[in-house]
Amino acid sequence: MNSKRALINWGGWKGHDPEPCTDLWRGILQGEGFDVTSVSDLDRYLDRDYMHSLDLIVPIWTMATISADQVRGLLDAVASGVGIAGWHGGMADSFRESVDYQWMVGGQWVQHPGNIIDYTVQITSDDPIVAGIAKSAMHSEQYYMHVDPSNEVLATTTFSGEHGNAPWITGVVMPVVWKRMYGNGRVLYSSLGHVLDDFAVPEMREIMRRGMLWAVR
Repeated sequence: MNSKRALINWGGWKGHDPEPCTDLWRGILQGEGFDVTSVSDLDRYLDRDYMHSLDLIVPIWTMATISADQVRGLLDAVASGVGIAGWHGGMADSFRESVDYQWMVGGQWVQHPGNIIDYTVQITSDDPIVAGIAKSAMHSEQYYMHVDPSNEVLATTTFSGEHGNAPWITGVVMPVVWKRMYGNGRVLYSSLGHVLDDFAVPEMREIMRRGMLWAVR
């Protein structure tokens, strides 16, 4: 039986630990039986035959730019049925000028009031990706996002309004984990993943692991 094929494409701002996160998730996926390729090259998205041969894409790019041809290569692969899964530091704080990319992801980072704070993640679904996972405490950035209402939300967080001089967001319930379709491709996003240490929280690492397996073609 052939192994599933995954591409991890990493780069951009080093403050989100793209290379250490690549090392972590390459090992986890290999442990799940994947044949994993990791590169730091957005031109890989231009190779149509290669992209369409994949089962899973894990993007780990932050605050970079992407050309129209590169983003089209990525989106065409996902629309054809290749799964994609990622987190804040690699997927929804990426390619801020590309609305087509953001449409595929289902959201875009906007702000993190108070920077590193304590907050709670609440599971809001019985979907297998989050089933059995308890409410979890995080010490990280809490992300305020622009979110597509068509997303299937699996977990949320509530803003207290106490941080970042932003009392108008008091009580706002924000999606944290969601899944969606883009064409024939499955898309999984979790905002939990500012830096590598965030994946030391077992619940957050497990959600991401299950989400990757769900997203696979």
